Amino acid sequence: MALARSRLTAQGQISIPAEVRRRLGLTAGSVVEWDAEGDRVFIRRAGKYTWEEINKTLFPNGPPARRSIEEMDEAIAEYIREKHARR
Repeated sequence: MALARSRLTAQGQISIPAEVRRRLGLTAGSVVEWDAEGDRVFIRRAGKYTWEEINKTLFPNGPPARRSIEEMDEAIAEYIREKHARR
């Protein structure tokens, strides 16, 4: 049995019924994702932020400089030495 029904407009738009919005916690500006398997379509609330937004927040000046495995190993060893050094 269907939770709710919507009608497709001539412009290809639908309204998400109030019960579905309540269950998914959707408000104005929410993003939803659609997925199809065979003749069934699934809708789910998308994450609050996109990967691009998170990436720009973490690295506002572009990606960090590349490090070699040796440089990473040395940095880890230095961190361990400092963390476990007797005081």
